Amino acid sequence: MSLFKTCPVCGGEVVVKQTEKLLRGGVNLATMTVSAEVCLRCGERLYAPDTIRLFEQIRQKLNAQDVEEFEPLGRAFHVPG
Repeated sequence: MSLFKTCPVCGGEVVVKQTEKLLRGGVNLATMTVSAEVCLRCGERLYAPDTIRLFEQIRQKLNAQDVEEFEPLGRAFHVPG
């Protein structure tokens, strides 16, 4: 079910796609695949309210270092420039 008929940013056509979302919380990162409505013109991603609530819950866990239930993917590094 589509929440938007057209993109609220540019008016382009939106389609439902599986997208990868990167979430940050403190020094931690998490990635997940979610359904989003994506504009074919500008690329804007539009998420359902329940998906946004899930993002907020995950960010809170990342900030609190409560990551036991998350699957580690590797290590991230910062290269000073």
